[in-house]
Formats: sequence, structure tokens, C-alpha cells
Amino acid sequence: MSITSKSKIEFGNNEKLAKYTVIKQYICQKIESGTWPQHYKVPSENELTQQFDVSRMTARRALQELTEQGILVRSQGSGTFVATFKSQSSLLEIRNISDEIQERGHKHHAKQLMLKSIAVNEEVSILLNLKNNEHVYLSQILHFENGFPIQLEQRYVNAALVPEYLLQDFTETTPHEYLSAVAPLTEATHEIEAILAQEDICQLLNISTAQPCLQVKRRTWSSKGVVSLAILTAPGNKYRLGNHLVF
Repeated sequence: MSITSKSKIEFGNNEKLAKYTVIKQYICQKIESGTWPQHYKVPSENELTQQFDVSRMTARRALQELTEQGILVRSQGSGTFVATFKSQSSLLEIRNISDEIQERGHKHHAKQLMLKSIAVNEEVSILLNLKNNEHVYLSQILHFENGFPIQLEQRYVNAALVPEYLLQDFTETTPHEYLSAVAPLTEATHEIEAILAQEDICQLLNISTAQPCLQVKRRTWSSKGVVSLAILTAPGNKYRLGNHLVF
């Protein structure tokens, strides 16, 4: 679930923060401390209005933003509850995994497993719109949240469009962050599948071979063509995909 990194700020600085932000921090700290477990019913808008001496609109904004982040779940007629403790990623918005983890108030670090040039196979050449056996760059990055493996990122990158990809240190920045800077995203497609991962991937993610995983295959384009094919694999019990639509 998404716990915003702002929840770590001490309440002694609250006079510098918007009132709805103070309420959000309060709720996040209750959740992170374990005081409010999963499915716990949080105070209502009226209760928060009285507790923090704010308008009902301010209390509503705090609850609504935490709901949109996947921290809370609102049920009409029943109230607002702490959501299930899973990571959340938007289907509609491509985000940097480091930012997602930090917004939950958690620590991200990455281990670079592979970064090299390879001769592309037929499947990847089609997806990247390249000739068979043309060289591409391949990176394999294992992402951690609070010291636990959360996602294996395998990424094939169009070498002609991103010639300095092999020179990067992806323990300091993520491939997504780097590619967004040098080849700004104009288009993307997603293919999402529940899978049983291969044994080597299970070992990296510290899960059994019987545990289902969520795998996202994502192609991204810049104005010059297909930039990368990313295969993102995460334990199914630690990750979910979601979105919030406004019509």
C-alpha cells in the first residue's frame, strides 16, 4: 500500500504545512505504527473536523487523497477503512518505482544484476522494431523496499536511441528515471499477466516457485521510435495494479 513519505515529518513542523497534509500525516503514522491495522475504520470527516479544528472540506480532501493513493478504502454508507497492505501501481500512469516506494514512507534501493549489449532475438526485435540479431542493451535490476525484494526489472533498450545507457549506474538512478530524461515518453503499452516465475527469478524475489507473480510487459516510445521493452515481475502477494478515473 502507498504510505506517503511526508508521514515521516515531525508534527512540530505542522504549522508550516497545509491542514489537510497534517491530517494525512496523522493517518499515515497511525497505520505505519501498527495502531491502525488493515481494514481498521478510520475517523469520519466530522470526527477529523473536530479533532483538527478544520473545515469538513479539508478533512474530506485528506481522506480522498489517501483513498486515491490506495492507502484507504471508502465504502459509501459504511465509512473509510485502512486498505490491504500491498504496493500499488497505476495502470494509467507510468511512475518511477523509487518514487512509489518513497511515497509510502519506505526506503528503496536497487541491485544491478546485469548491464550489457546483446544480440536481440526475433521476439524482442519485433517488439523494438529492429532487425533480427541487431544489438540492444539489456539491464536487470532488482528493486528492494525496506530491504526486501519487491520487483525484478528486465529491460531491453534500443541502443541507437539511447547510446549511453551502458554508462549509467542504476543503483543511483532507475532506468525509468534515466530514460524519461534522455528519451521522453510519448506512448506506452502494457501487457499484464499472472504467472509462475522461473526458479532463478523466484530465488531473486525470495519466494517459492509455487507463489504466483504479477508480470507487466511494457513498451515505451519516444518521438523517435520504440525506446524500450521492460519486463517487470513482482510477488503477487506484495503488489497490485490499480487506477483512479475521474469522468
